[in-house]
Amino acid sequence: MTATDDLAGLDAMLAAPGHHEVLLENDKVRVLDTRLAPGERTPIHMHASSAALYVMSWSDFLRRDATGNVIVDSRSWDHQPTVGEALWLPPLPAHSVENVGAAELRLIAVELK
Repeated sequence: MTATDDLAGLDAMLAAPGHHEVLLENDKVRVLDTRLAPGERTPIHMHASSAALYVMSWSDFLRRDATGNVIVDSRSWDHQPTVGEALWLPPLPAHSVENVGAAELRLIAVELK
């Protein structure tokens, strides 16, 4: 197994399929419906491509790196995204996400290939 094989195994659809559903995939984009219920935490996974996110519902979250260190705590943001808002996300290395809020975190992600 090569390092590339290891990274491929961390793709969101392979490593965290319980939280990501493919709505559309072709040679240009992959569209994911991402859901995370309150208190849930995803397995470690990655997103190799940049993505436009559309907020369907929002909840605070923690993003941890592959070693468990908190790298994002949305509760510290000056602006909390609202339903219907669009966000830009660069590629993300290996991470997990934990919903620490009271609502479902649901995003539609359009990943560019």
